Amino acid sequence: MTVRAHDLWRPFSGCDDDCLPAAGEVPTVPVARRVLRLVAASGMLLAGVGVAVLLPVLPARERQAVLRGWARGTVRAFGVRLVIRGRLPRRRALLVANHVSWLDILAVLAVAPTRMVAKREIRSWPVVGLLAAAAGTVFVDRSRPRALPATVRRLADTLRAGRSVAVFPEGTTWCAGDGAADCRPGGGFRSAMFQAAIDAGSPVVPLRLGYRCEATGAVTTAAAFLGADTLLRSVARVVAARQLVVSVTVAAALHPAGDADRRLLARAAESAVHLVPPTGAATRARLRPVPTLTTADPVVSATEGRDLDLAA
Repeated sequence: MTVRAHDLWRPFSGCDDDCLPAAGEVPTVPVARRVLRLVAASGMLLAGVGVAVLLPVLPARERQAVLRGWARGTVRAFGVRLVIRGRLPRRRALLVANHVSWLDILAVLAVAPTRMVAKREIRSWPVVGLLAAAAGTVFVDRSRPRALPATVRRLADTLRAGRSVAVFPEGTTWCAGDGAADCRPGGGFRSAMFQAAIDAGSPVVPLRLGYRCEATGAVTTAAAFLGADTLLRSVARVVAARQLVVSVTVAAALHPAGDADRRLLARAAESAVHLVPPTGAATRARLRPVPTLTTADPVVSATEGRDLDLAA
């Protein structure tokens, strides 16, 4: 089968409404609680305007603390509990995560307030686009594939300058449900952004995002943002869900050699995120997982959170 060039640049999943929870599958909270969550979340988004104005004038450490605090507060406002497993390395790194929901950005920022890579369209989103720009987000114009090398160079320069960068290399959201092989975006993790880590001599840290309903103890797609789904419909599912939990698991860092193949690096990171065996001995020979260093931040925390739709 021939794959069109724009499909490689604009990946899509095979998810549809069948991937979303059936009616009654996820326990819900009363309508009054949903309204309170929407009011609280709206308040946090409005507070984000002030945060966006404040961020550029703050020193790096304070900027990270403010951004992390805002993200965690917004997660709580949506009624979602955040669980963090593992530790991030102290040094700058390329953070790569799977992509399920518009909530993913908040979950990552709540753990690691780094620069992010996002599709250009997010720049025009109310409040969110303003905050993303103020936080130094690198916006990607996916209608211009020839601009990709310049974006990779910019990411490498950011890493060399000592700042971490977060990317969703699947390039699109998908349900990541059990037995959902047909839904997985073709091509897996896109490898282009991994070249920035190789060029900068930076480690790659895989982050595994997962959503479950604590009331049932089961994995859920209630937070997923898929196919023809609308943002309002997705938000409504999130604020209605009872005991929704988002977990962020920090896997062991991968340290690529200077001449590493970015495709092998991408496959190794994807294996760590989706818990599948790495492909080929060459990956194991080139990439050596090493223990991450402890940070001054709490290892495990519990807050309520959501994510945003970013695509590399």
